[in-house]
Amino acid sequence: MNQLVHKAKALLAEPDGFRVEIREADSRADIILDRPPFNIVSMLQREQIRVVFEALDDDPRVRVIVLRAVGEHFSSGGDIKGFIESSPEHVSKLAWNVASPARCSKPVIAANRGYCFGVGFELSLACDFRIATHTTLYALPEQKLGQIPGSGGSARLQKMVGIGRTKDIVMRSRRIPGEQAYDWGIATECVADSDLETATDTLVRELIAFSPLAQRTAKKLLNDTEDAPLSVAIELEGLNYSRLRSSEDFREGVDAFHEKRKATFKGK
Repeated sequence: MNQLVHKAKALLAEPDGFRVEIREADSRADIILDRPPFNIVSMLQREQIRVVFEALDDDPRVRVIVLRAVGEHFSSGGDIKGFIESSPEHVSKLAWNVASPARCSKPVIAANRGYCFGVGFELSLACDFRIATHTTLYALPEQKLGQIPGSGGSARLQKMVGIGRTKDIVMRSRRIPGEQAYDWGIATECVADSDLETATDTLVRELIAFSPLAQRTAKKLLNDTEDAPLSVAIELEGLNYSRLRSSEDFREGVDAFHEKRKATFKGK
């Protein structure tokens, strides 16, 4: 275990193109892409972001994680030169790194404005909530390079919008505006560009008001049953419901409801 900790610390000694802010008073951590103007994501950065998500998942100070960026654009995508220079074995692991927001047990919000292309879009798709703005453009432009999305983009998108719309986006390298992404169910909210931070703050406050145990359980259940038959999904839902009935948070929630007060959840 110590060896893994040392390896993680060494990997994060110099964060490449991003920084992390922990707001303990708000139970919040922000992973901020910080390589303006386009916040291009390097190969090393993908691996470092994975390690950060894993560390924040274990941090008791953090209830919600926000993935956002400096400047007018979330990210125009990955470092194209890095793909050429990386070995096939290394490239084959990229999807595992990009999936770290989905594996994280805590709620993860992507705050997207401007370009959200390639790996920027794929990282956002791996988050639980995507807040877009009227300036946001989502795209998987790999066809223009003679490639396809390689970090889960087309697979996740197909689950959200179906095969027809995914082919339209992937095979034509189409750019989807934030409002259209909201209409299609890709974005969970679309706001004016000037309101992105406020909308993000509001969602964070809303999420931390719930039981952290119930939040973790809901996220894992929904992720685990995405491809399950209906009968299996209902069975797993019932088992998790039964488990939460014995939690202190459920007892607190019931008591608060009857006493007409705000519940104080502890995640137990």
